Amino acid sequence: MDIRQQSAEQAIALLSGIKERSPFYAKKYADVDLTGIKSIEDFQTLPFTEKDDLRDAYPLGLSAVDSSRIVRIHSSSGTTGTPVIIPYTAKDVQDWSIMFARCYEMAGITCDDRIQITPGYGLWTAGIGFQLGAELLGAMAIPMGPGNTDKQLQLMMDLEATVLGATSSYALLLAEEIAKRGIGDKIKLRKGVIGSERWGEKMRARIANELGVELHDIYGLTEIYGPGIGINCEAQSAMHCWDDYLYFEIIDPQTGKVLPDGESGELVITTLQKEGAPLIRYRTHDLTRIVAGDCPCGSPYTRIETLIGRSDDMIKVKGINIFPAHIEEALATVPGASSEYQVMIDHVFGKDIMTIFFETALSDDERPAVEESLNKAIQQKLSLSIVPKAVNLGDLPRSEKKSKRIFDNRY
Repeated sequence: MDIRQQSAEQAIALLSGIKERSPFYAKKYADVDLTGIKSIEDFQTLPFTEKDDLRDAYPLGLSAVDSSRIVRIHSSSGTTGTPVIIPYTAKDVQDWSIMFARCYEMAGITCDDRIQITPGYGLWTAGIGFQLGAELLGAMAIPMGPGNTDKQLQLMMDLEATVLGATSSYALLLAEEIAKRGIGDKIKLRKGVIGSERWGEKMRARIANELGVELHDIYGLTEIYGPGIGINCEAQSAMHCWDDYLYFEIIDPQTGKVLPDGESGELVITTLQKEGAPLIRYRTHDLTRIVAGDCPCGSPYTRIETLIGRSDDMIKVKGINIFPAHIEEALATVPGASSEYQVMIDHVFGKDIMTIFFETALSDDERPAVEESLNKAIQQKLSLSIVPKAVNLGDLPRSEKKSKRIFDNRY
């Protein structure tokens, strides 16, 4: 029996007693006879758990254990609506540590490394997740958190950090500052573990080249432990995810139908060992696909493709569905265009206007040609005309957290 089959059987076994353990699922499955769920096909008929379900359970309605067993809470990083509160038991924290340490090992990071952690701490899961994994691995954790770039770079040099944990936005900011200050020869980084937001190949290449590191995509979300539930290995293939803790499905975002391996859709996750807040068929809204076949690294764990976006990040302009990945892919084909961009969508005189601002090092005289190249690339990919606007390198805002790149001003 392969690891995915074992994971599927664990998911079915999880249903036994879930109504007794979890008031949340006792209510959600009040009209469902869970004893009739015998196969994975039966399992796929269960209703999805949605983020609104979790918001409705605020503050501790998701808890499936006595409050005396809850040792920590975290909350999703979203800024709108009622927050989602996730309770953790001691075992949940330990399991998360194990998964994150496994991520480091999968990326070729060892106890001899020094890991500079720049994601935020507090209710957000990011910073503490990076730290938990580093400490279990036995590596040196440098828990900087975000911001104070001068101090970040000073300690990066003084402590000879070898691994950077960051969002892609902040990794780019640091890379640009290192290049600007001419201190690249004093930086000892060899790996970057990057998560929290989608980033394109052009941005990846800039960060890797300017920092001189090998980059690894790490995946996770607060509702499902936090970052550390998957990472791409040194073979630089798709992300390995931990089937012994989680069961993965890919569904059609519109119909909810489970898709076969290789087809792109929305990732749905069931936690197999989580005590504090077990989740069954949780819709992540992250778009990816399960990659079939064996990885060159030899790991048996399920692989998912690097995220192409979120189903709820889609925007529609002139009837065309657009994801940030489409913009990034178009930019990657345009010589002279940098990775950084910002999209403004306005409704003017009865029609939609999409303006793409992008950075370039080209002179004013050279910019009209690269602007036209981007317009053609977007037309070819999306059959959509845009207003391209080239700006200087560094003109677009940088972020210590997640960058907002698309602004829809029509509503």
